[in-house]
Parts: sequence; C-alpha cells; structure tokens
Amino acid sequence: MFLKKAHKICSFRLCAYFLLFAGAGKVFAIGDPNALDTDEPFSFMHLLAQHGWHDMEDEWWNVHGQASVVSQWKPAFPAAYTNLNGSPNSLLPQAERSNTNTVDFYAGLKAPWLGGEIYYAPEMIAEEALSNLKGLGGSIQNGELQKSGAQNSSWYTSRFYLRQTFNLGGDNNHAASGPLQLAGVFDSRRLVVSIGTMSIIDIFDKNAYAGDIRQQFISMAFMTNAAYDFAADVHGYSTGAAAEFYYDDWAFRFGHFMPPQEPNGKPLSYQLLKYFGQQIELEHRHIIGDQPGAIRLLGYRNQEYMGKFSDAIAAYTSNPLQNNAANCTNYNYGSSNPNAPDLCWARKTNIKMGIGLNIEQSLTQGVGIFLRGMYSDGKTEDDSYTSADRSLSFGALIDGELWHRNKDAFGTAYALSWISASHIAFLNMGGIDQFIGDGKINYSPERVWELFYKLNVYKTAWLTLDYQYISNPGFNADRGPVDVYGVRAHFEF
Repeated sequence: MFLKKAHKICSFRLCAYFLLFAGAGKVFAIGDPNALDTDEPFSFMHLLAQHGWHDMEDEWWNVHGQASVVSQWKPAFPAAYTNLNGSPNSLLPQAERSNTNTVDFYAGLKAPWLGGEIYYAPEMIAEEALSNLKGLGGSIQNGELQKSGAQNSSWYTSRFYLRQTFNLGGDNNHAASGPLQLAGVFDSRRLVVSIGTMSIIDIFDKNAYAGDIRQQFISMAFMTNAAYDFAADVHGYSTGAAAEFYYDDWAFRFGHFMPPQEPNGKPLSYQLLKYFGQQIELEHRHIIGDQPGAIRLLGYRNQEYMGKFSDAIAAYTSNPLQNNAANCTNYNYGSSNPNAPDLCWARKTNIKMGIGLNIEQSLTQGVGIFLRGMYSDGKTEDDSYTSADRSLSFGALIDGELWHRNKDAFGTAYALSWISASHIAFLNMGGIDQFIGDGKINYSPERVWELFYKLNVYKTAWLTLDYQYISNPGFNADRGPVDVYGVRAHFEF
C-alpha cells in the first residue's frame, strides 16, 4: 500500500518511513553473527548462507530485489511562451512535483546444461511526471520515468532471457551473486549469448560511474548516451539477441533487437528482418598507474517505421491545408496546431544511425571519472529514447571511503545535447516530436548539471539528495533555466 500511494506523500515522510524500515532490518539479521563478515550486505540470499542453506560462491539459483522511490520538485521558471498555437509539448512553467516508485524482483536459475542460465525479472512502477513527460529533450530529470507510466501501480515483465556462456580458456574470474548474475567462475576468454526480453543498456554502453539511476546519477542524460536511440518499448525493454566475445582485456558485442511498431509505442514489431535495432560495440579495459579504466566504441543502426523531419516539412509545404498537425488522424503525438507540420504524414521505413564513445577511468582509490559522447544522424524522429540527436556528458563519482563512509557517494556531472538542423526547422514551424515542441524555438543546446550525495543508512538502504540545473529546456533559449530538487530512497534485498 505504501509503494502504491507513495506519489501522494511528501518527500520528508518518504524519507522517515524509509529510515524506519531500514532500521527495522537490523531486527531480522538473525543467526550466528560470525557466519558472515559484518560488511556483507543484508539480503535473503545471505540469510540463507548464514544457515548453510545456500552457497554464495557457486550458485545454481538466486533471488534478489530492490525498491526505489524518487520524489522531485521544480519551482516556477521563466518562459517567454508555452504551447503556442496548439503545439502541446512545453515544460509547464509553474511549480510541479514528480514521483516514481519502482519494485523489481530478479530470479536466476542454472539451466540443466553446461553454461546455461535463465533470468526472470518482474517490475512494478507507479509514476507522476513533470508536465506529462513533455518539454525536456536529452535531460529528462528522472531515468525511471516511462512513456506509459501512471499514478496507479502496474506490473510487467522487464526481463526474461536465456544466457549461454561458452568458456574458451584464459584466466579464471569469479562473478559475485547479484541481480541477474549467478555467482560462479568464468574464463577471461569466452562467448556469451543472451536471447529473450531485456534492456539493451544491460549489455551495451555500460559505465562504472554513470548508468545506475538507482545508485548513481538520476537524470536520463547520464543513464546512457542521450543520443543513443536504442530499440525499446515504452517501459525501456526489448526482445532480441546479443552476442559478446571476451578475449582477456578486449570485448566485442553485437545485438539485434525489436523496435516498437509505432515510434515510442508499446507493442514491439516482430518483423525481425524488416524492422530492427542493431548495435555493435568494441571495448578495451586497461590499467593506468595501477588504476583500472575502459574505452568503448559503440555504433547503432535502426531500420524502423518512423518519419523524417524533412519529409514532414515537405508534406506540409506541398499542401498545408491538408498535411498539417491538426488534420492528422492516424498515430501522432496529439498536436492540434493547424499551421504546423506533423511526422504522421512522413512515416515509412527509414534508417537511423549513430556512433558514440564511452570512457571510464579510476583516478585513485574511490575516485572515478567518465565521459560519453554520441553523434546520431538527426534525420528522423526519436523512436525509443530521447529527442537528442547529439550528446556529450562527463563527470566524477567519489566513494565515501575517503571520509570513512565507504558506502556513501558524492557525484557531480554535466551534460549537453543538441538537435540537427532539420529537427530545429521542424520545431520552429510548430512541429512536435514525442517529448518536445513549444510552438517555435530559439535554438540553443540543452544543458544539465547534476549534483548528488548518497547516504547509506543501513547495509542495503540509501537516501540520496539530488539537485539538477537545466538550461534551455526543449533546446529553447526562450525558456528556463529550471531547478529540480530531488530525494531518492533505495533499498536492496
């Protein structure tokens, strides 16, 4: 009941309830206190291990879970205009609140054959977005938000897939027990094939310091490259296959996944040879001055049913009385502007491509930095992710071990995103895409600076205070800047 109605509760009460719940966890830490090191996390699997009922080093099954609440608030901000002439995708200038409440369960099971693992993860979300999730391009302030989210909680399958590992030699490595990971030994040279329903960014464009929105930065600008339009449904998941080949410090990955049938829609297209999202990634891990790091080069190619901005403009110019946004009766984004082009008049099979760089580097024990950048062609509408056509983000994550709080963390990061010339022209004529469109635009790159402190209140319970400063929301210098204040409560079990 608490999670279902949490969007109606103020941040202070959320924090208080979470602290009480985390403190109560100490009561349930039963068993021999010497059975596990006191630094071991509190979880169901560790409780079983304390009683000798589970092997945490070589698992044939495990179950993990998490619960997170993110509550955010923005005060009123200046805007020269909002939702001009029926173009409806402005961030509203009045004060607003936003909330997300999520629960996940992660189950893993070894298959009856060598190297096979099966994973299943049901997920729940309840949410309330700022301005109905409109008005922000590459800097949507909470990566938990979903395009189909509602205030009432809903359950769905986020992941259900088979992972097959073929060990090929090299050094032995140990994987610790965790969500979507069975503890065990694997080779440094191996082929890993995953088939089923999953998130593409579970595998591609990962970064040690930016990507986990429940433990690190909250903004979508830092979850992955903002311009990475990876195939996904409205929840952020897809069905397909990925192959990963590891050879010591090198890794090569390829994925082929299903896009939505309609841009930003829920049902996936099962015409795998006609519509698809493909990605390829090359990774090299290295050591510089005894500190680990990694460099990744990522490319993606989407062949999907979507509209080009130039085609939408051309259709409108050829017959503005007919091919305008207000006259569109098939799949569109709800514009009623009779003097604007609309992507619904331009959708057909199109190709979208992009290339990106992803760098992570530990500087000293407990201090790491990251950088991501991506260039997408910018010809077509966003099909699954943000409105950004190009993006750059960088920042630092500092472990609390430096001030004797080893499970605390401090992070600061900055991100910029851009859109293409044809995208700008389309918006300036009053057009909208899934997320943005104020009726006209005084173009400037969208920018966000995020700062957070994560406080560990118990072994697997954290509270985070977060601040985001967003300039040029919707790539429009006539609006903003916007301040977003937030608190996150996160518990793992």
